[in-house]
Amino acid sequence: MEIKEVHRWDVSLREALGLQEALRRRLIIPASEEPIFPGTIAGADIAFLREENLLFASVVALSYPALEPLEEAFAVRPASFPYVPGLLSFREGPALLEAFARLETAVDAVIFDGQGIAHPRGIGLAAHLGLFLDLPTLGCAKKRLIGTHKPVGENAGNSEDLIYEGNLVGSVLRTRSRVKPVFVSPGHKIGPAESRKLVLSCLSGRRLPEPVRLAHLAVTKKRREYPLTPGGNLTSLPRPPRSY
Repeated sequence: MEIKEVHRWDVSLREALGLQEALRRRLIIPASEEPIFPGTIAGADIAFLREENLLFASVVALSYPALEPLEEAFAVRPASFPYVPGLLSFREGPALLEAFARLETAVDAVIFDGQGIAHPRGIGLAAHLGLFLDLPTLGCAKKRLIGTHKPVGENAGNSEDLIYEGNLVGSVLRTRSRVKPVFVSPGHKIGPAESRKLVLSCLSGRRLPEPVRLAHLAVTKKRREYPLTPGGNLTSLPRPPRSY
């Protein structure tokens, strides 16, 4: 996949905060939503190996609406940005974009395991990387980061608006009956209603939409299989083709 050069990643905490404010204004969240009909869709997830300070990123491409797996792409990189709540996209973004760059299948939309605009500064992982991918992107998170909502019905498909500072930032969606809901928010080039509809159309009887579920399984397997080496030796890893 082609990745746009939006900004460099070797930034300080202060620079990262400034970038979030500037990038937030570049997001496209349609007020009047047109239906999204992708031919392919991707899920993206990331895992961390504390012992060697390594980030494992996985992207899985699927056909849509059949949701048949087409391709998996991976990247492994040292974590070079500190763990700072609200700035996790600066820590995880480079590894995920490297995985996307290795993906040969052209995808039309991406669901991230993370937040879109349901973020204290309005630009979570799905929104931030949406600018690099220049695609409709959305976040499907297992936990709420911001906002309030009314109680969600217990049946699969029930949802409530997620509101933050008087603004609609996403949906709280019950994907399985009597199972904890997920928090869906638009990232870039898609609105709240279409984000919810897209997640609903990707369910396969489990809590997480199939693209994210498969990406999670893939990255968990890679992390588990990775051989710990003395001193964090990375010589067995392929050299990244490019740093984003």
